[in-house]
Amino acid sequence: MKRSLINAAIGDAIRLLDEYRFHLPSFAYWTPAAWLAKGQATAQLTKRKLGWDVTGFGADCFDEMGLTLFTLRNGSLEDLARGAGMLYAEKVLISKVGQVTPMHFHWSKTEDIINRGGGRLAIKLYNATDSDALGTDDVTFLSDGVEHTLPAGSILRLDPGASITLPPRLYHSFWAEERTVFAGEVSTVNDDDLDNRFLDAIERFPSIEEDELAKYRLVSDDEDLVPSV
Repeated sequence: MKRSLINAAIGDAIRLLDEYRFHLPSFAYWTPAAWLAKGQATAQLTKRKLGWDVTGFGADCFDEMGLTLFTLRNGSLEDLARGAGMLYAEKVLISKVGQVTPMHFHWSKTEDIINRGGGRLAIKLYNATDSDALGTDDVTFLSDGVEHTLPAGSILRLDPGASITLPPRLYHSFWAEERTVFAGEVSTVNDDDLDNRFLDAIERFPSIEEDELAKYRLVSDDEDLVPSV
């Protein structure tokens, strides 16, 4: 994935969030040099993987398969293990029209995906079988706190303001329809290294072709870019 495409995707996301008057924390705008200059003060940001995350899932077709994310806050796996402390996470997701996030579930994370604005967010749903394949049984889920049951493979369309709760082992794939969608994610602690199970083998964090200088730091950039805990 080219750094120029990543820079452009983040720039587009910032402009979209400005349009919706959604204000990001200051570290959203720091350059890699600014991260370095702040030294040890950024250690918790790095450890908890807060900040920008742009992925094409290993494919070379970002407009057809990809996602731009910003992690605002994230608890620790240590707190999650002991059942006390900061047990939650929050993200912003920017999904373009027809830009698919591929089918996956989470082993332990429960998340609410909320359409904050833009077009409709389409979400395709399957239960996972015991062998982690796509199930054929009906899918039962909560949307804005109301229970629904749909046939396997159904597509739920969330208008702005609507949400879905996705428990562990519920396969989902999503994309925007009509207009780019600004979505929110509220969840238990997020662990993108170990907690994602994609139906097909994909590259969650991209290999980057440095065709221009990075304007922003990604959560997947080399750990030696900033001090770590």
